[in-house]
Amino acid sequence: MPLTRLRQSATLLAVVALTGSMASLCIGTSFAKSLFSALGAQGTTALRVSFSALILLAVWRPWRIPLSGANARAIALYGAALGATNLLFYMSLRTIPLGLAIAIEFTGPLTVAVLSSRRAIDFLWIAFAVAGLLLLLPLGEASTHLDPVGMGFALAAGVGWALYIIFGQRAGNAHGGQATSLGLTMAALVVLPFGLAHAGTAMFSPPLLLAGLAVGVLSSAIPYSLEMVALKRLPRRTFGILLSMEPAMGALAGLAFLHEQLSMIQWLAIASIIVASVGCTATARGKATA
Repeated sequence: MPLTRLRQSATLLAVVALTGSMASLCIGTSFAKSLFSALGAQGTTALRVSFSALILLAVWRPWRIPLSGANARAIALYGAALGATNLLFYMSLRTIPLGLAIAIEFTGPLTVAVLSSRRAIDFLWIAFAVAGLLLLLPLGEASTHLDPVGMGFALAAGVGWALYIIFGQRAGNAHGGQATSLGLTMAALVVLPFGLAHAGTAMFSPPLLLAGLAVGVLSSAIPYSLEMVALKRLPRRTFGILLSMEPAMGALAGLAFLHEQLSMIQWLAIASIIVASVGCTATARGKATA
């Protein structure tokens, strides 16, 4: 039937868009990591977030929309959490592989989802997430030899992501484009001092500015745009399940672009956290169905 085919085409388009979004984000982050030697994680984060903010400000022009004081405060908190999350995540990438950093960071939103439910089945997903983290700890002969400081930054980024979700829900009363563009502007104000303190005038080198623009486009502008395409055509539950594949895609991007080899234990850790994320999303209560 034509209507059925139309729906199937829309679903396929959404899946391709979301896959493209995750791929663009992981490729952009891989490229960003290659800039650490020149700018450090702090300077790279500052350029990425600043260019992302400028792009979205140009697209949405949020000043045209009235903004209440309550929404402004909510967006400020949302943006501060977003900036801190980006900075902490990039700091973790200095010493641990991309895929593992994403997997560890995923425990933040996973914790928010589990705590908001408190059902018996959720303890199973907690067990998978904890098992994944335990596999990454430097314990025994099977130690994965990960830098504990890098893991700490990734866990802190997970906390920041959890706060980003909480504050983002509060900022949801504002116009979506306005909240995102102003939130990223606030994020840029948070990370810029760290970037300037570490990288100094190197941040304004034309080649590095161009590289920072590329990172902003690949890591933010393209993913956000493709995610909007997917969100309009996929149920939230399906969207969340597909998004749970991001740690694996990050690991593959790290392997392809950064030559980051993972051990079998590290792949098992990523798989365990992905199972926790998929399971939590699939069993979540809500109106949306897969």
